[in-house]
Amino acid sequence: MKFGHFDDAQKEYVITSPRTPLPWINYLGCENFFSLVSNTCGGYSFYKDAKLLRLTRYRYNNVPLDSNGHYYYIKDGGTVWNPGWMPTKTELDSYECRHGMGYSVFKGSKNGLTAELTDFVPMGSTCEINKLTLKNTTTDTKEFSVFSYVEFCLWNAMDDMTNFQRNFSTGEVEIHADGSQLFHKTEYRERRNHYAVYAVNAPVAGFDTDRDSFLGAYGENSAPAVVTNGESKNSVASGWSPIGSHHLKVTLAPGEEKTYIFVLGYVENPVAEKWIGRPEDGVINRAPADALLAKFDTTEKVDAALADLKAYWNNLLGHFTISSSEEKLDRMVNIWHQYQCMVTFNMSRSASYFESGIGRGMGFRDSCQDLLGFVHLIPDRARERILDIAATQFEDGSAYHQYQPLTKKGNADIGSGFNDDPLWLIAGAAAYIKETGDYSILDEMTPYDSDPSKATDFMEHLRRSFNYTVKHLGPHGLPQIGRADWNDCLNLNCFSEEPGESFQTFGPSEGPNAESVFIAGMFVKYGKDYVEICKHRGLDAEAKEAEEAIHKMEATVLDAGWDGEWFLRAYDHYKNKVGSKECEEGKIFIEPQGFCVIAEIGLKEGNCLKAMQSVEKYLDTKYGIVLLQPAYHRYHVELGEISSYPPGYKENAGIFCHNNPWISIAETVVGRGNRAWQVYTRTCPAYIEDISEIHRTEPYVYSQMIAGKDAPNFGEAKNSWLTGTAAWTFLDVSQYILGIRPDYDGLVIDPCIPSHMDGFTAKREFRGVTYHITVKNPSHVEKGVAKTIVDGKEIAGNMIPAADVTGSDVNVEVIMG
Repeated sequence: MKFGHFDDAQKEYVITSPRTPLPWINYLGCENFFSLVSNTCGGYSFYKDAKLLRLTRYRYNNVPLDSNGHYYYIKDGGTVWNPGWMPTKTELDSYECRHGMGYSVFKGSKNGLTAELTDFVPMGSTCEINKLTLKNTTTDTKEFSVFSYVEFCLWNAMDDMTNFQRNFSTGEVEIHADGSQLFHKTEYRERRNHYAVYAVNAPVAGFDTDRDSFLGAYGENSAPAVVTNGESKNSVASGWSPIGSHHLKVTLAPGEEKTYIFVLGYVENPVAEKWIGRPEDGVINRAPADALLAKFDTTEKVDAALADLKAYWNNLLGHFTISSSEEKLDRMVNIWHQYQCMVTFNMSRSASYFESGIGRGMGFRDSCQDLLGFVHLIPDRARERILDIAATQFEDGSAYHQYQPLTKKGNADIGSGFNDDPLWLIAGAAAYIKETGDYSILDEMTPYDSDPSKATDFMEHLRRSFNYTVKHLGPHGLPQIGRADWNDCLNLNCFSEEPGESFQTFGPSEGPNAESVFIAGMFVKYGKDYVEICKHRGLDAEAKEAEEAIHKMEATVLDAGWDGEWFLRAYDHYKNKVGSKECEEGKIFIEPQGFCVIAEIGLKEGNCLKAMQSVEKYLDTKYGIVLLQPAYHRYHVELGEISSYPPGYKENAGIFCHNNPWISIAETVVGRGNRAWQVYTRTCPAYIEDISEIHRTEPYVYSQMIAGKDAPNFGEAKNSWLTGTAAWTFLDVSQYILGIRPDYDGLVIDPCIPSHMDGFTAKREFRGVTYHITVKNPSHVEKGVAKTIVDGKEIAGNMIPAADVTGSDVNVEVIMG
């Protein structure tokens, strides 16, 4: 069942029913100010940091679901309705939500009155714009009221939801311009450097800034007392819960329409001596707010800002485009894959409808992987991100697992000990250098633990990342897993005195012995990149030493990490196998099959193909590949959190979408294009839009998890938007299935496509040059390049050397065979 459709020409998903299985959201904002908005106008806003600078409140576990947002109530006679349906849930005569690139448009109609709400965050400004256009489609004059509504958060979202004894007494507002400008200044008395403004570009009939006054005693968002009564109370919040609400009285002649501009903005006071007491303390400095509001006080200015936003996205997404016989493939590659990658760049795992924005901040591993999907779009910002990540590393090569985006400092509450983290830094750095050819990043002086007094060049950070694995090997010579590897729920350094007793975890100083075959695969894969970087730096002896360590690890994996038909997952602290045919449950895991094959461990010996065949035999389902089989049906203290989930959910045999593309990529390594395509399409949003009633999350972006075959709700997704799946699936489809892959010395064209495809064309901007690529598959093979022609001349191999002339065009023709 569908609840809408794609509009590829406009780069939009059009939702035609407000009753989607879950809220289907969009992200507004490309720089510092962000808003999340659902298809029924639910959501919230923040500046830079979803925890520390939250402008508006959201209640994740509220009932009814998604009932707090930025709302516009229309009171037309005895009927009250919203353009986005919520929160009144009045049945509309028509409804439509269009989620586009950085904007959303809501269209609703009721009783001959239409309302169109355009919602976006403009480039270069710290605000959200709501453009509300009202039109009378009847033959009679209409007189009605519009009430706006936002509920302010008291900035620190965690404190806001917990510290009531203080916060019920701190809310402060100022009212200006006869109520059309409402200033939320809680914290201004204390800090004097920021406040929020909510304004409309028209005279108002009234306003409210106190939530209890607006809603009424025991009131709720679905029927605010002020709206029901048709008159604002001009309330001034003093403590309790400050809000922003404007009352507009509107008269429209037959066929007439009017537009109103509402602006929700974050404003910083530029006064340098903000910490010094002054006579005007407690009164906001309105000058920066006036300047902000003046930029968007007319419809023409707002329309121009929206045009600029659309031009930004058209330009950004134009760096990589394709055209093929597969409409859904083109849609995902040209629009939604890359758009989601940009959202993960901005958010990491911090703020969604499944992440509160309070706890996780930016992940070390997460941000390195996300970079794989956006480095071609914003290489300069990717460079900055890599150095920010590296600055949270410790001097021994380990790293904070998370850091806060506002402070760019590591999260001490989570700490370190995830032994895959260091290798992801090499992965991110290699991706950046391959894309840009910019080796100067290796010379950047970069701190450890965010301490400028402890800094080395970035190359030294990579060296310590590589050597961290070398120095932390277990009894079999495989990498120690630490607290966990990519799978945070696989905690193998756990022990208890007796079965069923509470358990402890070995700390680093206690020498945990649990080993990870997955990290071994990572070490081989990204160790090869480290070798190449060393060679480009002229560090030949170091490159040779690293190569020896990699070869030794390959041999170790084939000796101690191979289980006969697939790669083992790990060894626990007591040297027991995990992910082996010897295990009662959890016999085979997806992660080492993907990464050991991507690293080509045992490729010539046939191990890689056997591993892929085992994945297909034991882990495949119609909705994707499950993480492990059989599922754990009881709790295993020696395995940690993974078996705390019911069978079929999350890491316990759920379809973890993040590592499905690892298998698709691995299938391209063994040359099975049909199978790589099948794996890709089974979780690809555009290809599963028809089962939205089962899948439930948005049909235009990936989710982190789909319930596996052991779960009662097989096929149901959770945790949409903020997932490493976004980057990995784009990497899979662009660099391995389509095969257009940046490398250190140029662009590799090595497609591995399904045999039914005749080929495709692509435009790829790479190091300032535009490559126009035509791939032909006359023999309908799955993999193999018979001929490569560059600007009319055949070249040897399929590596196109990087062009020297910036701004030039290069024409490439590839014949598969």
